[in-house]
Amino acid sequence: MVVCRMTLMVCKKKRSEIEKKTKWWKLKEECCEEFRQKLRQALGGQVVLPDDWETTAEVIRETGRKVLGVSSGRGKEDKETWWWNEEVQDSIQRKRLGKKKWDMDRTEENRQEYKELQRRVKREVSKAKQKAYDELYTRLDSREGEKDLYRLARQRDRDGKDVQQVRVIKDRDGRVLTSEESVQRRWKEYFEELMNEENERGKKKSRRGELCGTESR
Repeated sequence: MVVCRMTLMVCKKKRSEIEKKTKWWKLKEECCEEFRQKLRQALGGQVVLPDDWETTAEVIRETGRKVLGVSSGRGKEDKETWWWNEEVQDSIQRKRLGKKKWDMDRTEENRQEYKELQRRVKREVSKAKQKAYDELYTRLDSREGEKDLYRLARQRDRDGKDVQQVRVIKDRDGRVLTSEESVQRRWKEYFEELMNEENERGKKKSRRGELCGTESR
């Protein structure tokens, strides 16, 4: 009879590091104005962006991280979230709390509650996606649709590439741009337009005031 003593080394699986990503999906009306102001401050009050795109892109990314926030880096996979909204986020948070409750006390009541929360999340996700696609189709052919350009390009890039790495976008006339130079030039135009919107509104308001003053004299 042979007796063999063996020592096995059990290696704990190391959790893969997930890159924290900027929440570009929040670049909508509620955050757009703050983003515009912070970006202008970061660029020293300039309205026309510098020609050095690498530097400008880094300033844009840093401003986005500060204003819009970043993900926790704990996600299991890189999911497309350009359609994300607060209702979906709240539903998912409630589902997580329901899962913890069921894990701690596995009663039938808690199980049914958790299953209902799961169904609710699915409904909210489906509703949010449908609403986002409807709005997208309506806005893509308008100037208003340009406001979604950066956010959509960023979220639909499976590799999580940043601004200067997006290779295919459209110009104002709907033509596809594929060269790196033309893509970077279009991004530059887009952010200049974004920053100029506030100035244009101020000029229109000033002109209306001048006209009212002229008529009253």
